Amino acid sequence: MIDKKRFPKELFVLLENNLYGRKDEVDVPPPVFDAMKGELIDYNIEQGILINRFPVLTEQLNPYGNMQGGIIAAAIDNTIGPLSMLVAAPNFTRHIEVKYSKVVSAELDYIYVTAKFIQKKKRQLFFQAIVNNEQEEKMASAKSIHWLIE
Repeated sequence: MIDKKRFPKELFVLLENNLYGRKDEVDVPPPVFDAMKGELIDYNIEQGILINRFPVLTEQLNPYGNMQGGIIAAAIDNTIGPLSMLVAAPNFTRHIEVKYSKVVSAELDYIYVTAKFIQKKKRQLFFQAIVNNEQEEKMASAKSIHWLIE
């Protein structure tokens, strides 16, 4: 079920339209987004951009005291995923490639993930994402391909 209290009206309408009557079959936001304490920061549907913020939590740290790479990838997926639901019909992540630039240390409060829809080719959707810290330094980047469900 879509939690319409957590989304601006125009995003809620886009989600409903793109789910083709299946809104009761999906959890938006998904439980993993809530577990990561994700937060919608900004969006521009005309430009195909969505920005989420995720706190750096102690339980997400690796043995070196930095955010685990898989958690960073999950933050990326939890930003591209909602954007994909806003720009197209139901789809899923088929491939995601993450390039890490800097460690996300425990001293950081948050990471910001900016996802951008690039293009659609047949049943494939192409996205890019950038992970920044609060000082807007790039921590990681990603490319993702989604597959439209028939």
